[in-house]
Amino acid sequence: MLDKRLNRPPTALARRTVNGDSPLVSRWILSWIPLLKLSPMTAARTPELTPQKTLARPVSVRGWGYWSGLEVEVQFHPAAPGTGHVFVRTDLPAQPRIPVCVGNRIEVPLRTVLAQGTASVEMVEHILAALSAAGIDNCEIRVNRAEMPGMDGSSLAFTQALQEAGVERQQLTRPMLIVNSSVRLGDDASWLQAEPANAGEYHVEYQLDYSETPVIGRQTFGLTVNADSFERELASARTFLLEREAQWLRQQGLGRHVSLQDILVFDDQGPMENSLRFADECVRHKTLDLIGDLALAGCQLVGRFTAHRTGHRMNAEMVRKLIHHADLIEAVPVPVSAEEPEQATEREAIRKIA
Repeated sequence: MLDKRLNRPPTALARRTVNGDSPLVSRWILSWIPLLKLSPMTAARTPELTPQKTLARPVSVRGWGYWSGLEVEVQFHPAAPGTGHVFVRTDLPAQPRIPVCVGNRIEVPLRTVLAQGTASVEMVEHILAALSAAGIDNCEIRVNRAEMPGMDGSSLAFTQALQEAGVERQQLTRPMLIVNSSVRLGDDASWLQAEPANAGEYHVEYQLDYSETPVIGRQTFGLTVNADSFERELASARTFLLEREAQWLRQQGLGRHVSLQDILVFDDQGPMENSLRFADECVRHKTLDLIGDLALAGCQLVGRFTAHRTGHRMNAEMVRKLIHHADLIEAVPVPVSAEEPEQATEREAIRKIA
């Protein structure tokens, strides 16, 4: 079975270094590193381990792809402990599986796309944001098209479907990726920073700067991510475009079936033939996208993330960076009561990526 973050076997990964953190070689050494002692600061930020979760029953969502215009059905199914999030292309021969991990991300403009072999899934960020915020660790996502349904441009339909399905606790603890020091990517124009946080905290903030479009302007939004805060503050925030961007897409033959009621399109006066759900809906949607992209880590995140004018590429690059430089606590086959979660004990193997 492959590690869902790096497409490598699920053994501990150690990297040779020289002069601190500089890689001596790019080759990875595979070995078990049980019971490593974390630094006092990291140990203080380590939350109690809790059970993994999956769905209590299957649930589905139907809609149309923004880009392709094709109808698509997404079926969310329960999955075994340790599965992670996996897309299954039921419309293709052999029904290929595409694990959700940053190693399977391919670069495509304006959206997050995952691929395994010749099979791919597109526009997955809104689904992944909903799963991540709901605390669902294991889910098989069966789809009959490459592109996910755009719905109203938000995660609301997916969030509501997951609530309808319910949650079932499982007999393994949740893996965690803990930010143990400040990590920054980008330049003054666009950057993303991850910092240590309090025990168990996953906090995101997005800084939007559309100074050249006064009707949007500068907006900042942040929240500590959990199921309640996501549903209340972010799930219904919709994708937005400028009028010139929408016109260009239509000229390319894309999104022709999408109306101004299906997506937020801004002209100089504001949303065209639509109204905002939040005064700062644009930055809220960018925050939603950030959560969806960070979900490519494939585990619970502990840290504070601040993004300034970032897009899908830089968001994913932060995941790659953290996988190499953060503390990874991964569950091993040690049963945990689904009703009464046990405290972390020495039986849990702690793996640290130096």
